[in-house]
Amino acid sequence: GGDHTITYPILQALAAKHGPVGLVHVDAHTDTGDTALEEKIYHGSPFRRCVEEGLLDCGRVVQIGIRGSSYDPDPNKYCREQGFRVVSAEECWMKSLEPLMREVRVQMGDRPMYISFDIDGLDPAYAPGTGTPEIAGLTPVQALEIIRGCKGLNIVGCDLVEVAPMYDASGNTALLGANLLFEMLCVLPGVKTL
Repeated sequence: GGDHTITYPILQALAAKHGPVGLVHVDAHTDTGDTALEEKIYHGSPFRRCVEEGLLDCGRVVQIGIRGSSYDPDPNKYCREQGFRVVSAEECWMKSLEPLMREVRVQMGDRPMYISFDIDGLDPAYAPGTGTPEIAGLTPVQALEIIRGCKGLNIVGCDLVEVAPMYDASGNTALLGANLLFEMLCVLPGVKTL
């Protein structure tokens, strides 16, 4: 997809069909801001709008890879107040995410859930072609652990957002994004893999 704003109408449609859904959200940012330049809908606000409309099953929202500078001394307070599990990038450094994903699988249960993957969740060493890069992010291996860790869950949709070709001189970001999308397709219910 384009920027993270696209997830908002997708979740509106999915919630109309399934009711509030769980969410595995990989990103450098929580995207729960209220306004920017007096606009309530922008790439940093989709999940706040989703909470306000009751689109998310907030006890089944996990945000992974969160990091970066902030204007607020407690930038994840809103998310925690909603019941989200916020996993900072620092908690992921130098370790496998398979144990985390075992916990996430239990948290998601068998009810409908969605995967939203912002490419800036990855370190810009791997994915520089994005509009809001933040250092010290996830690795491609950890991204695969997250996506593959969702196999068998009741995934009703997924997206990969924020690839910005104009900043992707090497093409590595697009390559990584395409591969992660392929991996997401492979974990959808009913897809048979070897």
